[in-house]
Amino acid sequence: MTQTRIYLPLDAAGVRRLAREREVGGARGGGLRAFAVTEQVERDHPLGDEEEWEYAALSEACDAASSLRGGTGAKRVIVAADVDPAWVTAGTGSAAAVLIASPVPLSKVVAFHVDETAGDDGLQDLLWYDATELDEVLRLL
Repeated sequence: MTQTRIYLPLDAAGVRRLAREREVGGARGGGLRAFAVTEQVERDHPLGDEEEWEYAALSEACDAASSLRGGTGAKRVIVAADVDPAWVTAGTGSAAAVLIASPVPLSKVVAFHVDETAGDDGLQDLLWYDATELDEVLRLL
């Protein structure tokens, strides 16, 4: 079955909620905001390939994660998950913005991207953690 890779920006409370409830977005009404490779991303990068498009979507998720932390200088966390394409619809506000119609269970998470140092803004210092390393991600926050 085909899956769509999405990137969910979370703050520390969102990561703790994911660990406790085993899903993201269960208590929210409407769609869950995420980022993915969309037709707009592909049009914006016509000479790109799948890897470059994924990087563009991850970049937008990092920007959104920066706004979640406000002025606190906390670490950004971006959850990468593979979901059913039927869950994904176009969002607004950026080329990669999408809405996810269903809660995303922990079983769909494939990785966590976490700032190496609190207050980081770039992508070069993001650490990668496998989905099985949620406890380690929690320790970092």
